[in-house]
Amino acid sequence: MSDERYLTFALCKGRLARKTLELFEKVGITCEEINDPDTRKLIFVNEELKLRFFLAKGPDVPTYVEYGAADIGIVGKDTILEENRKIYEVLDLGFGKCRMCVCGPESARELLNSQERIRVATKYPNIAKDYFYNQKNQTVEIIKLNGSIELAPIVGLSEVIVDIVETGSTLRENGLVVLEEVCPLSARVTVNPVSMRMENARITELLEKLSSCVGGC
Repeated sequence: MSDERYLTFALCKGRLARKTLELFEKVGITCEEINDPDTRKLIFVNEELKLRFFLAKGPDVPTYVEYGAADIGIVGKDTILEENRKIYEVLDLGFGKCRMCVCGPESARELLNSQERIRVATKYPNIAKDYFYNQKNQTVEIIKLNGSIELAPIVGLSEVIVDIVETGSTLRENGLVVLEEVCPLSARVTVNPVSMRMENARITELLEKLSSCVGGC
């Protein structure tokens, strides 16, 4: 065991990381120091299992995995689609479930059905572009925003938005509805292609443990 290299995990900061660590504990992977709220460390190690962990912002996780700085990354499907990195998506962990949707006032529904050119505000321009151009064959103007996307149709910046919908309560409070569903989302395991080849046995064993736990833990 001592000659093995460390397998490195990039975890998406916040709720996704907490849920991931809970799942890891169920399959016998623990890392006490990562749970210390006062720690200033950036890299956390399980010496016994030769594993390293670090926390990163969601959009950075696929980048770390593509370039081999992390062998394995755990992040939302929305980030995988938006970043479009050269990585393998290998397992749906089944938590963090929500949907990517086209939303707007009810009156915008006919604009979507009539294939009119409309403006679409979103934090996810690549996902929006793929949906409208490649799946709906509808020409749209995509406006990238970083803040409260729901504001865009209310103030007239766009006809519709493309955003993540969990409960839909924010939409309802602002007079908006889900008009179309783009795709379901949840937390996924991603792997660097070279790591998958070089560390196939270890990664496959880990995925099998996680998979059995996702199905029935």
